[in-house]
Amino acid sequence: MSAQIGETVTITSSTIGLFGRYLLSAGRNHFVSDQRAAAGGPGEAITAGELLLSSLGSCSLGLIQKTAKEQGIALREARTEVTFQRHATDPTQYESIRIAVRLSGVTESEAETLVSGFTSNCPIYNTLKRGGPVEISWTVS
Repeated sequence: MSAQIGETVTITSSTIGLFGRYLLSAGRNHFVSDQRAAAGGPGEAITAGELLLSSLGSCSLGLIQKTAKEQGIALREARTEVTFQRHATDPTQYESIRIAVRLSGVTESEAETLVSGFTSNCPIYNTLKRGGPVEISWTVS
């Protein structure tokens, strides 16, 4: 499911009879998500925070590959590791979100171009960045 500019995308979620377990539907894709065990949920399926991190990882890789293709950059491999730390005193915030990008087969300059292709075009990243401290780094091997 890929949203176009100006397009409205809707994801539905519903409880399914087990406290803390939810059915999420995105178009024809359906999956289960759980509330964290520490919050009283089953904690077996992917959690809301993990979904957020996954969306950043997916958006970063998609836009890095797109930028490489458009710019003729011979990207061999790309990986991201996305982490967050919950705020120590305010449970409604993350203290930090960090995105570590590892790129193979490119120069430092090309890496900067690829990461910029992500950070300047990903609505998930930019929405989060405006709302708090989001940090990104990359390495080249």
